[in-house]
Amino acid sequence: MHPILEFDPTREALIEPSKVVRPRDVPEHCVICFFKEVIEKVVEEHNAKILLESKWEDGKHVVYEIEFKGKPLAFFHPGIGSALSSSLLEENIARGCKKFIACGGSGVLVKELAVGHLVVVTSAVRDEGASYHYLPPSREVIAHPAGVNALVNTLTARGVPHLLGKTWTTDAPYRETPNKIAARKNEGCLTVEMEAAGMMAVAQFRDVIFGQILYGGDDLSGSKWDNRGWQSRSEIRESLFWLSAEACLSL
Repeated sequence: MHPILEFDPTREALIEPSKVVRPRDVPEHCVICFFKEVIEKVVEEHNAKILLESKWEDGKHVVYEIEFKGKPLAFFHPGIGSALSSSLLEENIARGCKKFIACGGSGVLVKELAVGHLVVVTSAVRDEGASYHYLPPSREVIAHPAGVNALVNTLTARGVPHLLGKTWTTDAPYRETPNKIAARKNEGCLTVEMEAAGMMAVAQFRDVIFGQILYGGDDLSGSKWDNRGWQSRSEIRESLFWLSAEACLSL
């Protein structure tokens, strides 16, 4: 059997987060935001306080807190890729956060998905590594219904157009070959990114609520890659943070 498929259901690991990460007085609601510039703006404009700093080999990872709609809200940047994002999620669950909404960008596999159009993730194809250490092998991991509903209800109430759909989570953006893209499109994937399956698996394993919303970015649906200037959409990215915050606090 391939090592990645050798799932071990043992609940406690040698380095168990709840035993090596000190519990903190943190909000139960937490937004996971992939947009560094948005986090910096929120920190500056809303006098966010630093809850804690976690030191990894790539530097410090900071968890912040603000008050939003009269409630405390934590938020942090999860890094890039399923390995790091899943591990940082683990740490913040161990610290006491229990309800998470993640917001980020994604490649699109359907040309009609315009830049900035929103997709609430309902499931993720597990083409990465982290999820296989948390759940038995399967093709997909299903999103938490409460996370999906919170996002859908928030977007609907605000009149924000959105789709519900499947994403393809991969560790290797430079190995998104035409054959693989075609296969993922055929099984219904609307988007491609690097973290959803891993974080969803961690949340399921730890029995916490996790939902994720993506906005359409670069286009991989045609014969040539089109960046579409997706990372320059600052208004969309900031709005997505606040929509995620609202959805999170509704949980």
